[in-house]
Formats: sequence, structure tokens, C-alpha cells
Amino acid sequence: MSYTTVSVGGFTSNSGKTGLVCELLRAFPGWEAIKVSRGHRRSCGRDPRACCISPLLGAEPVVRSGRAETYAPGKDTGRYWDAGASNVHWLIATDAQVGRGIEIALARVRAPGVIVEGNSHLQFVGVDFALMAARSDVKIKPTARRALAKTSAFYLSDEDAEAARARFDSWRAEFADAGVVGRIPVYAREDLPRLVARLREIHGAVAA
Repeated sequence: MSYTTVSVGGFTSNSGKTGLVCELLRAFPGWEAIKVSRGHRRSCGRDPRACCISPLLGAEPVVRSGRAETYAPGKDTGRYWDAGASNVHWLIATDAQVGRGIEIALARVRAPGVIVEGNSHLQFVGVDFALMAARSDVKIKPTARRALAKTSAFYLSDEDAEAARARFDSWRAEFADAGVVGRIPVYAREDLPRLVARLREIHGAVAA
């Protein structure tokens, strides 16, 4: 089955990527969503209040699908359902399992499109459009840095779009590979209608 695949990664864990996924799900009713949770045993010890996935890791990647297995109020997957996703898949994997796990999750998609939240899957599968969410303080983790070569556009989630663009442009000019990031278009929250229109164009081309 052919469907449009949109990836939403993030520079850091608080870059606004889940909010962007939900905005896109509202714009594309009936699409599905995949949450990629990558970790290792005892990986959540830094914050005792965090939801630790290490007990869920095993010899094979785990993919949970459907509302009964993925809906939890306030959690990312629950927010996907609340935003209108027709199905939600949660991939839980170690670094070595992400490639196989994302293949399993994508094979379950039955909708015209799917939005995948995460960075690490981009090493293993191609997507039709890859968004990278960021804030203008521009902290960037290693998985996001590796994903820059496949990034189609940046999305700035700051409230003050004008100031955010100015700070982000300064970072781009000073980045080690400024030529690469300088060619990637930037959308801010106020540009969401324009971003959705671009994704509709891509979806139309994929469907054709």
C-alpha cells in the first residue's frame, strides 16, 4: 500500500515536536501516527518522575498498536489520538532494533498518510518529508545532528517567531556545515498553514 510518510524530529526532547505532530494530525484527518521511543536498559535514571521504557526492552523491538495498547491521557500517544489519529503505533527499541522496529510499524499502516515522531528512524527508512522541530536557543542532540542531512525543513516552535528566526539564522550562519543547514527552509508557528499546504502538495504527488 502506498502512503505519504512525514517525519517529525526534534533538536532536543523539548523542541515542540509532539505539538507539531498533533497540529498535522488535525490538518490530515484519518492519518496514522508512530511514536519512536529509543532507549537502553536503565536509560531513564536521570529523572525518577519520567516514564522509564527500559523494562519494556527485550531481545526484539516492541510495537504496540491500537487505542487499547497506546492511549494514555497526557502522554504523547494519547495526544495523537486526541488530535484525530486513526491509529497509533508505539515503537520501543534499542539502538540496534530501531531499523527492524520501524519496518514493522510502517507495515501496519493502512491510512493515506502517517506521521512518525523521532530522529533515529531516518537512518533506516526514507520518508517523503522530514521536519526538524527546534527552539531558537538551538541546543542539538547527536541524533538530530545526524538527521540534518535528511531534513526537508525546520520548524521553530517559539511563540515569538520574529525573534526566533533572528536567533536561528545566527546559529545557521555559525554552524560547522552552514551550507547544508542554510539551504533548508524554515517554518515558524505562524507559517503552519503554508507548511500544511506544502505537505498537501507532496501527498498529492505520492498518491498520483
